[in-house]
Amino acid sequence: MSKKQVTFADIAAYTHFSKTTISRYFNHPDSLTLENQEKISQALDILGYKKNKLAKVLANGKSEFIGIIIPNLYLHYYSEMLTQLLSSYSDYHYKFLVFSSEHGAEEEQQYIEELLSYQIEGLIVLSHTLSSKQLSSYQIPIVAIEREAEYISSVTTDNYMGALQATTLLIRDKCDILIHINVNVEKTVPDRIRAFKETCEEYQVPYDIDLSVSGNSYQEILNEIRRIFTRIEEKYPNQKKGIFLSNDTYANMFLNLIFQKYRELPSFYEIIGFDNSPIASEAILPITTVGQQIDIIAQTAMELLVQQMEEQKKRSPKPLEKPVHKQITPILIRRNTTS
Repeated sequence: MSKKQVTFADIAAYTHFSKTTISRYFNHPDSLTLENQEKISQALDILGYKKNKLAKVLANGKSEFIGIIIPNLYLHYYSEMLTQLLSSYSDYHYKFLVFSSEHGAEEEQQYIEELLSYQIEGLIVLSHTLSSKQLSSYQIPIVAIEREAEYISSVTTDNYMGALQATTLLIRDKCDILIHINVNVEKTVPDRIRAFKETCEEYQVPYDIDLSVSGNSYQEILNEIRRIFTRIEEKYPNQKKGIFLSNDTYANMFLNLIFQKYRELPSFYEIIGFDNSPIASEAILPITTVGQQIDIIAQTAMELLVQQMEEQKKRSPKPLEKPVHKQITPILIRRNTTS
């Protein structure tokens, strides 16, 4: 038997079960008694059965593939999150099909259609392009990470708490002006911006919110950060500036620009990033940051998605009555760019 591909017919002959029963073992094991499941499992070991995964896909339409839509890989948060998601293969044995979506809704819809053609069993979305209502219409298990998710399940950081921690630290360090740097948001004010603004106003500290960051590449964003740095230098020349940036990639860019000009981090600058992606600890000067616990976010997202996908495989699946939203507590990590 071990010298040729073992078939369902071989297993049926060995166990004296029908081929239909063997098929049920692979596709709907819960329809068999535990005793019969054990008999078939032992037979597979004895016969040296190797799964024909392509045949399994053709038989039941379950591909064991998960799709991932990610905005880009030049922001270190996304590359680290992708690394953590991919590492979950050892726990769940799902494979991943990954698309980077940078050019609008039409492109992203094409990517999702492509993923659906591969019969993905679930989808993880980090991009902000399509609304959660649009995503929910695809009728597959979906988990969003760090984005709007009214109609689908999600995992996010407590962004308000994280921004509050960062802003409060800069206030304690007696910065004269606090500046938050982020991308422009059209619909709703994100919690990071709202917490920064409300905390500055509560403590009556002067603040500046710059939402002009844009670009579809690392170089384009660096050019925008350089322009913002020049504006801040000109507008606040004699003040201690507390700079809170929306991610560690931006923070590292800003820090590098300071070093290029001053050859050090002068006492009139403090910098805080957000993510705790590896670039924060590996920067020319380790950057104080709000740790998002990326590993825990990825793990929680996979647990939530796998629960939904496994439910879909049951003979009488019970879909979620409403989306599940998990929130992960951030951790302020103090390093060398604050007092």
